[in-house]
Amino acid sequence: MSGYSPDSLLGDVLDDPGARPLIERAMPALVNSPLILQLRHSPVGQLIGFGARQLTDEEISRLWRDLAALSAQSTAPRVEPSPIVPSPDYEGPEVARASRHAEYPASAERWAVFEISIPGPDHGNPFVDVDLHATFRLRAANGGGRRGSTYRVGGFYDGGGRYVIRLAAPDVGEWEFVTDSTARSLDGLRGSFSASAPARAGNRGPVRVADTFHFRYADGTRYRPVGTTAYAWTNQPADLQERTLETLAQTAFTKLRMCVFPKSYLFNTNEPPVYPFERAEDGTFDTTRPVPAFFRHLERRIDQLAELGIEADLILFHAYDRWGFSDLGKAGDDRYVRYLVRRLHAFRNVWWSLANEYDLVRSKTTEDWERFAEIIGEEDPTGHLTSIHNCFGFYDYTRPWITHCSIQRTDVYRTSENTTAWREEFGKPIVIDECAYEGDIDQGWGNISGEELVRRYWEGAVRGGYVGHGETYLNDREELWWSKGGELVGDSPARIAFLEKLMAQAPDGVFDPLPSDWDVAWGGAPGHELAYFGFGRPRYRDIIRKPGTRYAVDVIDTWNMSVERLPGTFEGTFRVPLPGRQYMAIRLTAARSDRADDGGETAGNREEGR
Repeated sequence: MSGYSPDSLLGDVLDDPGARPLIERAMPALVNSPLILQLRHSPVGQLIGFGARQLTDEEISRLWRDLAALSAQSTAPRVEPSPIVPSPDYEGPEVARASRHAEYPASAERWAVFEISIPGPDHGNPFVDVDLHATFRLRAANGGGRRGSTYRVGGFYDGGGRYVIRLAAPDVGEWEFVTDSTARSLDGLRGSFSASAPARAGNRGPVRVADTFHFRYADGTRYRPVGTTAYAWTNQPADLQERTLETLAQTAFTKLRMCVFPKSYLFNTNEPPVYPFERAEDGTFDTTRPVPAFFRHLERRIDQLAELGIEADLILFHAYDRWGFSDLGKAGDDRYVRYLVRRLHAFRNVWWSLANEYDLVRSKTTEDWERFAEIIGEEDPTGHLTSIHNCFGFYDYTRPWITHCSIQRTDVYRTSENTTAWREEFGKPIVIDECAYEGDIDQGWGNISGEELVRRYWEGAVRGGYVGHGETYLNDREELWWSKGGELVGDSPARIAFLEKLMAQAPDGVFDPLPSDWDVAWGGAPGHELAYFGFGRPRYRDIIRKPGTRYAVDVIDTWNMSVERLPGTFEGTFRVPLPGRQYMAIRLTAARSDRADDGGETAGNREEGR
């Protein structure tokens, strides 16, 4: 077989004992990179220049000559399996149509999980041999629902001869349903139930985009994504997962980025307790047979997050993989996405993130991501928020299926400062899910200080965006929050909670960018204006406003979490004294005749952060 070329996959080259030394000599940073598992599927030509050392033109030419001179090892080309079409002959004519009995409750809360369970046939492979749907119809509306509204919802096989169909009823009223299936015994089952107004505390429905750049729950309540990241927490030992939930209960976080699949990366070398697919003795996975216990466990954790008021921002694919889950083949990928969405769409606190760092998942093309988005659109009647996350270049966030921009930092220092420009460019909410993590590991993305993370939070907030948290402090157990969860030990969570409290005091509960000074960003709302000084250490700030409006003035120490009200009110041009230290902010609140401000403080009072 002819030698290697720039189009040869890195994995094939490294597996050849004659070719590997050439790569090791030319690109040692590549071979020793923690990304090596993810980069095995990349063409070698795309990886030239990886790391700090840049190859000269002569070195590159010599590498290609030496690789081409080798006799490349022959590897069998991958055979792409065809999609599996459910069989209309799964049950013969001797099986009576609608002969199974559907089990379901007589009532359910609006936006809660209504579940139909059907004991059914289990011969062959029901995961792929049987297709099942139900058409739900709002027979009698009670409130804002429209009578006659219909939703066709896909079901799934849950193992043990059990089939499930779920719905989060979008309207209060009387609902009826009828099933259709390729299995005769499951076809034509009928039933009805009542959807009532939510009674459980915290059931505000799914989160939607509102006011172009912000969010509300379906019931209209304002939602602010105060995000953190624990990628692989549900794939850890049970006691560690419980500690993660206990920690989250003590924080202000309202969104958690998390992977469906386990993760293989720095400080992530353990095997998950359960795999998502059945595993053969040779270590391969049968992607036609999901393991229901894996997905039931995920559902339980999502439910527990909902009880804490936390949205589960679910990552469907990622590149940090040694099991092959990042590339199941087109048919396998589609089957997995469809199965996952059918299982989880009725959980009100789910968001879909097609990928973490989509551009590192080398096995996927734009066509693949667009196809996954189409499947989600087909299978999710709830219409959950959907996005995709970048490493290097942005995805096209103008795509209609993308509800909000999920962004990783674009510069070592500056990212949050771009929030206003991104709002204008994409016309969607800006969620900076990764701005770097508070921690002390040897990776530049994971060793910024708590002060710097909080600064980035504030820089994004005053510009009308939402910045995410993460923590990567090294410990002997290698239980870093950013991936495994556990306990938080950093300084930023309390300061983030303080910022969240201040945002809640804005007239509509959110900050938008306001006309700013050349050196200081202003945000908030007219009559409720904040200036953030970040690195600056001014001893005072001269404020210039049109005469006619008097302001109460607060000096905010964003790190020490205090709000100090200056005595009296101010109008026109006035000077605000400051302590000459970093991370300070000023808040101007248009004074009202009936009270000092919307925060309920009186002149001279000092509010300490909790």
